[in-house]
Amino acid sequence: MKNAYLLVLLFSISFVFAQNKVVDLNEIAESEMKSASKTMNIEVNPNTLNYDVTYLDLRFTVDPAVYFISGKVTTTFTALQNMSTIYFDLSDDIVVSAVKQGTTNLAFTQNGNSELVITLPSMVATGNSSSVEVTYSGVPPINGFQAFAAETHNGTPVMWTLSEPYGARDWWPCKQDLNDKINNIDVRITAPTAYVSVSNGLEQSQINNGDGTKTTHFHHGYPIPAYLIAFAVTDYDVITQTAGISPNTFPIVNYIYPEDNNEITQEELLQTPLIMNFYETQFETYPFHEEKYGHAQFGWSGGMEHTTVSFMANFSRSLIAHEMAHQWFGDKITCGSWRDIWLNEGFATYLASLVIEEFDGLNAFVADKTNMISSITSQPSGAVHLTEAESTNVNRIFSSRLSYRKGAMVLEMLRWKLGDVAFFQGMRNYLADTNLAYKYAVTSNFQSHMEAVYGSSLTEFFNDWVYNQGYPTYSIAAQNWGSGQAKITVNQTQSHSSVSYFEMPVPIRLTGSGGQTFNTFVNNTTNNQEFIISVPFVVTGLQIDPEKHLISKNNTATLGNESFDFDNLIALYPNPSNDKITIQLPTDISLEVITFYNSLGQKTLTSNEEIISVSTLSNGVYFVEVKTNLGVKNIKFIKE
Repeated sequence: MKNAYLLVLLFSISFVFAQNKVVDLNEIAESEMKSASKTMNIEVNPNTLNYDVTYLDLRFTVDPAVYFISGKVTTTFTALQNMSTIYFDLSDDIVVSAVKQGTTNLAFTQNGNSELVITLPSMVATGNSSSVEVTYSGVPPINGFQAFAAETHNGTPVMWTLSEPYGARDWWPCKQDLNDKINNIDVRITAPTAYVSVSNGLEQSQINNGDGTKTTHFHHGYPIPAYLIAFAVTDYDVITQTAGISPNTFPIVNYIYPEDNNEITQEELLQTPLIMNFYETQFETYPFHEEKYGHAQFGWSGGMEHTTVSFMANFSRSLIAHEMAHQWFGDKITCGSWRDIWLNEGFATYLASLVIEEFDGLNAFVADKTNMISSITSQPSGAVHLTEAESTNVNRIFSSRLSYRKGAMVLEMLRWKLGDVAFFQGMRNYLADTNLAYKYAVTSNFQSHMEAVYGSSLTEFFNDWVYNQGYPTYSIAAQNWGSGQAKITVNQTQSHSSVSYFEMPVPIRLTGSGGQTFNTFVNNTTNNQEFIISVPFVVTGLQIDPEKHLISKNNTATLGNESFDFDNLIALYPNPSNDKITIQLPTDISLEVITFYNSLGQKTLTSNEEIISVSTLSNGVYFVEVKTNLGVKNIKFIKE
């Protein structure tokens, strides 16, 4: 969404798209931002928690040349507790002229707190349903990030709405908190006949009213939150395509400014069905395939993922990929609070990166991730998940550095940790969860699905990377360690005190003088941790995370050049340990016997195996005698 007043656009992200315009991720973040002042004193409205909206009939009368709206909104609701009044969120700048239930006029008041309060003719008991019709008109407020706009393109009037996160109340009476989705809606837009109107769902009809206006009717039959309801009106050209994997094909309806309806735009639009088919193959069928997908040009840079019709500044592949991804992550499953906005924005950003990986290859994908990491690590602090205080700050909600880029790279790290098969299955399971699909989710819901496919807890991962702040800096040394082996020693520092240690599998690439390459990883959990690995050549070079799976910065790689005597050829790891240890030997040295002595010199354990269980030993310090065919080495070992 758009914030026309962000101070500086930092760290633009370079997308490698042949014959496509480049869209800065900051612009996407900007145009996915609502009409509100920079810091909103908005919390869940307790006065709207006692009912569930099941259906909306929305009728708007507008002229794109005039900044004004008249409307009639009929809300059908089910009482969650006994109700004698009903509250709607509505700006104080909008004037309500009448409220009815059927033909009965109802008493109402606008209380000066951006609320419309309606007195019901009789109590609505818990579980029962009722409807109210609100007639209103007015000039929507202009307060920083307009949710309602009337501008021009190429000299022609254009009107559009963008309500994320807190702007729906600026132009219609609604329940705008992230705790309710309307089951289905009808939208009727009455505007001068010279213009084309667009909204959510499928167009049902156009009726000429005989007075210089026409009414265009759209129906959307899927659950939708208030902030994703939108319309736009101007002299659009309409270009229709077909997408979807058979048998679930559906139209893509593009609403284009006439001055931009040219060969370049039409070529860019050809990317849309390709991206749609990729997402369907990777995840699941388009969530709204019984209706349409589409785009409508509007006046802010970037785009906004209104359900079934993304509002777009242009048609670059990066923007198409990002906004389309939201139809799954943001529109089908919507973040259940603005603290969890990364479930929308981080996911859409990562899916757009997957498009780069799929269409442009590994090098372009690595370049994209490198740019994201550079932005994320430009500051030492910042979490993906917001605090309560941060969730009222529109700039923080839509931080391109944290909600978008860091959120996306957290998914890349999770994919690296779990592996492709488990990661993508977890994503598909999350989308298919009937408790979340077409409803709301919070971070813990997603974590549970990823833990289910991983088979183990991910609490530490989510604490480090989602809820806490910062990133690691790695210092890794490699030494040739006898014939066909290398020793890797890992240390890290943290950029922020909220994380004591980032425990992650760290990717390492070892190279040889003859151009050989060996990719491996070490499961780093503590400082000064040592790993002995088999390498089929003499190591002459070391790279840390060459394919950019991790958020990190200023890493240093060191290659040791020591000559090795007998003592240095034998190692025991992990040390300390409370379970199993391994005696690492070069391939040309054979083990005869291993003997453990406690601090009193008493023999406590013997073995002739290279992997030894020490679980039966008491905690403390031991001296281990390793006898081989070439001699004996003594090693100090700590059982913990």
